Amino acid sequence: MKPEIAPRSIARIAGLFYLLTGGTAFDFFTRGKLSDTHHPGTLVSHILQHESLYRSAVVSDLFGVACYLVVVTLLYWLFKPVSKSVSLLAAFCGLIGCAIQAASCCFDLAALRSVAAISNSGGANAGQTNAVVDLLFSLHAQAFNIAILFFGLYCVLIGVLALRSLFLPRILGALMAIAGLAYVVNNVAVFLMLPGASNLSFYATTLGGLGELSLLLWLLLFGVNTQRWIEQARADI
Repeated sequence: MKPEIAPRSIARIAGLFYLLTGGTAFDFFTRGKLSDTHHPGTLVSHILQHESLYRSAVVSDLFGVACYLVVVTLLYWLFKPVSKSVSLLAAFCGLIGCAIQAASCCFDLAALRSVAAISNSGGANAGQTNAVVDLLFSLHAQAFNIAILFFGLYCVLIGVLALRSLFLPRILGALMAIAGLAYVVNNVAVFLMLPGASNLSFYATTLGGLGELSLLLWLLLFGVNTQRWIEQARADI
């Protein structure tokens, strides 16, 4: 592969895998389907009724993590000419976020084992099992929130790199930095249980989606300005 076409190709591949990380959204959809806040204590029965869907959600979550790992790796390479140290720090935050998100799936698997146990016992101790599964779902959510905190830091750093780059529109960097800050502020507020923290979720999701979707689409459709990437890479030598 010729060096002069590699940056644009890598950027588009990164955009493609960024798009594929949307598999994690299927996990959110499934959790919403299984969790019934109006009828607490029915989580086990819902999982039993939709076990295949539940398993598919866990797989999609892990698939999304795997795709994000590719994105982190490719964007590290892409932004190295801008700043090796900042790009490395961004990759570090992204990898930690991926590791925590992948580890959170252990709670999903533990919930499935608990549900299987009550199914084999003929429904004995259903109330206790519901409580355990509710707790495991809660632990998954907490772990995922921690992962989002690191992904927020990752977005901020990628935004800074994009702002300092010569090969991407600066607006993409600004939107990514804002997206990352929104994620971080929202999750810190949730962790500290600040008043009105729940109201921040909508804004964090909106700003985060706008920033990440903008970068994703630009990378996928346009890649980067190859000539300017080469100029910045040569200047870094």
